[in-house]
Amino acid sequence: MKTHATTPTRRLVLGAALGIALMPGCSSSGGTAKQTLTVYTSRAQGLVHPLLDRYAAETGNDLQVRYDTTASILATVNEEGQNSPADVLFLGESSGLAALSKEGRLVALPSSTMEKVDKRFRSPKGEWIGASGRSKVVVYHTKTVDPARDLPPSIMDFTDPKWMRRIGWSPTHGEWQLSVTAIRLVHGEAAARRWVEGIKANQPRVYPSLSATVQAAADGEVDVGFVNHYYVPRFMSQFGSGWGSRNSFLKGGDAGALIDVAGVAVLKTSKHQETAKHFVDYLLAKEAQSYFAHETFEYPLSAGVQPAGELPSLASLNPPNLDPDQLADLQGTLSLLRSTGVLP
Repeated sequence: MKTHATTPTRRLVLGAALGIALMPGCSSSGGTAKQTLTVYTSRAQGLVHPLLDRYAAETGNDLQVRYDTTASILATVNEEGQNSPADVLFLGESSGLAALSKEGRLVALPSSTMEKVDKRFRSPKGEWIGASGRSKVVVYHTKTVDPARDLPPSIMDFTDPKWMRRIGWSPTHGEWQLSVTAIRLVHGEAAARRWVEGIKANQPRVYPSLSATVQAAADGEVDVGFVNHYYVPRFMSQFGSGWGSRNSFLKGGDAGALIDVAGVAVLKTSKHQETAKHFVDYLLAKEAQSYFAHETFEYPLSAGVQPAGELPSLASLNPPNLDPDQLADLQGTLSLLRSTGVLP
């Protein structure tokens, strides 16, 4: 069977596909006839395409995979409306799925599927579910920061002037923006504004991505940054224990300890809803969960699979107690960042 990857074109009209030949599938998903599923995903192609190849090979179904940013995918789905060819949305930020759920664009998933994942990491309405998790962390440079001595207990404390020109951040990155959303939800709009203005006053270095922020911390360009946990173990798997940055996991339900998920959902307009639902189950089964643990260094959320390496257990983390659907308010966060001059 085949997995096809498409690349963005203007206004995100599906362009010519790049076919990748795979091993023949041994059976079709859920016992249904072999079909072609169209998947829109904001996961990085290099990270998840091998897993999607496995799905196609094992089930006999072809996949037409669209890689783009979450914001662009949401715009595309809204523009396509009832004519969207997409069956499955596999997004790096659950906020996008929560927004589509609010708009009534997603189907309810079976309770047997929803029960595979803790309620903290799935839609309260049963319309999307987390496939893997990532914790927000403070990444720090190992030669200039002693985490026990130097790091404060809360992300809110980095407005202290002692962090002047020592912070790296990525305000254009959707995953980074979720941290601001969490601060807004936990502390309120006024406190979130003070935090953004306080960090800005500390003259942080701006980076285009979270991985670039982690690299900057490893190189000593900055002492700390606000990122996702999985970058450090990924870099360490490549470059060894001498890698120059490490993660600090915040405690006490701090807004900076948010656990976000890469989630999956089925569109109401899908013509292959049953096969699409079986694709969701595939992502929650042991093989895929082990892939997320050992290949992407994320937190597996089902099938009893444990995180890889030296990551603390998911149960030991203490994120803020937030309704997952609340994270859908990206517009409020973008408005705050623009009004403070952090974004144009």
